[in-house]
Amino acid sequence: MRGVAGSRRWGAALAALALATPQSATVAQSPRPAPAAPAASPDRRVPEFAPDFSRADLAGRPVRLGAYRGKLVLLSFWATWCEPCRSEAPRFSAWQREYGPRGLQVLGISMDDDVAAATEFARALQLAYPVVMGDARLAELFGGVLGLPLTFLIDPSGRIVARYRGEPDLDRVESELRAALPARPR
Repeated sequence: MRGVAGSRRWGAALAALALATPQSATVAQSPRPAPAAPAASPDRRVPEFAPDFSRADLAGRPVRLGAYRGKLVLLSFWATWCEPCRSEAPRFSAWQREYGPRGLQVLGISMDDDVAAATEFARALQLAYPVVMGDARLAELFGGVLGLPLTFLIDPSGRIVARYRGEPDLDRVESELRAALPARPR
């Protein structure tokens, strides 16, 4: 654990890389999902299907991405020092409460070095979804995380259907995830 100074260096490095890369979303525009766009270099591609992983959440409970097959998953890489991440977390929590009964599962991956900072943030916002701690190895499974926030929309079969880099238009993201969910039961 690098502590606060390490977090700031990691944050500054990610912020610099984020400024050097386009911040637009890559989204499938048709009902047929398209592969996500490449990451920072042509040899590091975002996989077509979300790689399964297991981690403990902030309360120590096991979380496995594969356990959410059959659900629409919004997978968010974030950090407490990232202002756009801090802004979108309450909205993601509201979506979990509203759309969870229809098959949405939000899953947060904190890229903070300090689990205490992530835990305090999640507790203060009363996040309604699990948060696990991330690291370079987990980020690499998803093509590398070179800027935050980075969010993936994963369909019920496990296919990555959208990748949002940087601060996305949350109204658009909500519209896309609503369209991907089954209709409300009557």
